[in-house]
Amino acid sequence: MRHPVRAYLIAAVVIASCRGSAPILQRDNLVHVYGKGPASIRLDARVHHLDEERSMLYFKLNTADLLYKADGGGPFKARARVTYGSFANWESRELLDSASTLVQDASSTPTEERELIGSIPMNRNSGASFVVKVVARDLHRDNESAVLIRVDGRDAMARQHFMPIDPANGLPLFSDHQPAGAPIALRNEALAGATLRASRYPMPQSMPTPVFSAEARERNDPAPDSSFRVTLDPNGRLDLPAMKAGIYHFAMDSLASGIAPGYTLFLLDKAFPWVDHGEDLLKPLRFITSMQEFERFSKEADTRKAVERFWIDASGDRERAREAIRIYYGRAENANRHFSALTEGWRTDRGLVHIIFGTPSTIYRSDRGETWTYGEENNIMSLTFNFVRRKSAFTDNDLWLERDATLKGAWYRNVESWRNGRVYQN
Repeated sequence: MRHPVRAYLIAAVVIASCRGSAPILQRDNLVHVYGKGPASIRLDARVHHLDEERSMLYFKLNTADLLYKADGGGPFKARARVTYGSFANWESRELLDSASTLVQDASSTPTEERELIGSIPMNRNSGASFVVKVVARDLHRDNESAVLIRVDGRDAMARQHFMPIDPANGLPLFSDHQPAGAPIALRNEALAGATLRASRYPMPQSMPTPVFSAEARERNDPAPDSSFRVTLDPNGRLDLPAMKAGIYHFAMDSLASGIAPGYTLFLLDKAFPWVDHGEDLLKPLRFITSMQEFERFSKEADTRKAVERFWIDASGDRERAREAIRIYYGRAENANRHFSALTEGWRTDRGLVHIIFGTPSTIYRSDRGETWTYGEENNIMSLTFNFVRRKSAFTDNDLWLERDATLKGAWYRNVESWRNGRVYQN
């Protein structure tokens, strides 16, 4: 059983800000953003708009990732620097603004795992959209991680005017995808006292088709199955009771057709983002099994044992099976953290590619989407996957793969490798 990690709000003082030149975002290899490379710092960040001109950048670090040093028998201390830089768009070369803060933490028990949450004030122009790159560096270990955020500053109904928070302590939650079945709260200072319509939408259960499939696929935002009204308190806080899984969209009442602009909260299985229950272990297995195999496993009384038996039979022994399970479902959990959109991240096109092929050698991002390359760039033997951003009223993280018939051979080689218990990393 995973135990919750305690979170603490830290006092982080902004120590520098500047304007000037910066590395080009367009050709930055962003593979480290999805957990590959020497970086070992877990960094979460989100932007919350306070009003038309002021925003707050919240960040979260985990003490288990920081190096604590003791000076002369005193408490163990960690030092990290968190920096942000803002750019007009993904292709921009010009740094619009930046600031950094020094994070210092002391502990008599450095092995205790805690979450450190801090914030940096941001200035912005009302209505202007831009891109923020957030970097956290451990000053004792000299390694770093980065997060990229697209900032939309339209009006009080823009997504980033809302922020999910822990109702027990008011601390920010860093994902709009949360486990169902527990109370949650939202903040929107610009809509203090306002009444909104909350609409619930069923979560799509479809699976992505193989990377070479010519099957026509079109996914539109689902239709609501229920709605109710909610009112924010005078401080702009909305406390929500435990609700069942689904997509919850909060917006002003509107007579216009279509889905009104607003904020979307995704409530998923209680274990999310972990994949460790029997049924959760079975579902991603559909990528490498036939329909007949999958249905047979689904009918087993003990789904977990059926899944374990598949991996042992595929690998030949328990030790190899254990390693294959660790990597396969580790990729599924990583997909949940990075690629979740209308569904869990492992169900998305990026999740599919990440699980079967691993983390690519390079990732480039633009306003249009992302390009993943396995192998050297411009090498005819390398594999390239192009993902295009789909317009959605609920999320800007829904990217679709441009499927390519030439990827068929690579797909079946990788699937066959998994079915033989061999971990495949292109």
